[in-house]
Amino acid sequence: MKKYFIFLAFLLLNSCQYIDKQVPSERELLQKELKSINWKEVDEFPTVADCETIADKKERQKCFFDTMSQLIDQRINVDSLSAEYPKVDTIEVKVTVLPNSKIKFEPHFSNTTAYDTIKTDSVLQARLIDFPKVNPAIKRGVPVKTQFILPVVIKAKPKK
Repeated sequence: MKKYFIFLAFLLLNSCQYIDKQVPSERELLQKELKSINWKEVDEFPTVADCETIADKKERQKCFFDTMSQLIDQRINVDSLSAEYPKVDTIEVKVTVLPNSKIKFEPHFSNTTAYDTIKTDSVLQARLIDFPKVNPAIKRGVPVKTQFILPVVIKAKPKK
């Protein structure tokens, strides 16, 4: 019986050191976790239906960007951007994919004095309506907003 009390006293004295340790608060744990996340990268890039069956992440990403470039190119080259900017062969389009799958398009010019940004923006908005559904990027299982810039080649139409 004496051994039992000694063991119990030993256990109580040694276990007290575990009780004294501070447990981190939920806020501290959350802050630590948020700092560990790389917010500049997504787990899954946005995608379109034609690319969803591709298993390889890099190939699916390439498919998505190629498809987006082709769709924008087809729709913009129907218009007069090549006549508006005869010396320009490429414009950059800033694409924003929102978590709810909505898409926003904006012209992106490094030198805004050479372009009529309002006119170019109105052409983009007019031509890029009814765009096919784009599934948003995923970060830790949650849809997130992504932005990227796509170069779009403006094809000069031959003069007759």
